[in-house]
Amino acid sequence: MELLLDPSHLAILAIIGIVAGFIDAIVGGGGLLSIPALLAMGIPPHLALGTNKLAACFGSTISSYTYYKQQLFTPIFWKTCAIATFIGAILGCGLVFLINASWLEKLLPLLIISIAIYTLFSPKAMGGKHCVSPQKAPSNTRQGIQGLILGGYDGFAGPGIGAFWTVSSISLHKLPLLESCALARIMTLISNITALVIFAFWGQVDWLLGLWMGICMMAGSFMGARSAIRFGIPFIKPLFIISVVCIATHLAWSAWA
Repeated sequence: MELLLDPSHLAILAIIGIVAGFIDAIVGGGGLLSIPALLAMGIPPHLALGTNKLAACFGSTISSYTYYKQQLFTPIFWKTCAIATFIGAILGCGLVFLINASWLEKLLPLLIISIAIYTLFSPKAMGGKHCVSPQKAPSNTRQGIQGLILGGYDGFAGPGIGAFWTVSSISLHKLPLLESCALARIMTLISNITALVIFAFWGQVDWLLGLWMGICMMAGSFMGARSAIRFGIPFIKPLFIISVVCIATHLAWSAWA
């Protein structure tokens, strides 16, 4: 299904795509910019979600590749996590059609703002001396549980998924911050692709618009990943806290206003 938009709308979506890709590559949450933008252009909700998944795949791909090229991700260590994320995303997409999401909409802001408070006041939230690069694959049990839960959440809803991946990876696997960001980007790429296939199957993707936004998100993601790698914790931590507070505020307003 494809819709025609005038050049001014395409220009606005391009700018939003670049900004969303930049933020998403570092802390996640770009969808809270791109999805409302698509809806504001008059695109139906399911079509907007599917189109956004296509665009997000482009951004996640370029940021994942950037982190991988900097040797911040070792694929062989994370096979269990990848498989669990894939399965979780399928289950999450299926649950969309079975469960009333109203309770989740009200709970999410509380969960996300808790992450912001934890990150702000805990010296270990963004990693530290206790976090080192793994020399072998982390626990398969922890990988499996993390992948199923977060993959399922991204398939079901998705807001704040980057924050959940980043903080949980530091806590569960003692990963340094940049390696946690890399794991977050690559696992969300898996769940994005999985969800995209399902939305495409139901004809809920505007391919031309998704490709346009995807190219713009690629540019933003490349700049975001490079900035995170170059500037590290002093750059990532305040942006992380600001982003998750904004995400929580947005979700709270949508659910409770």
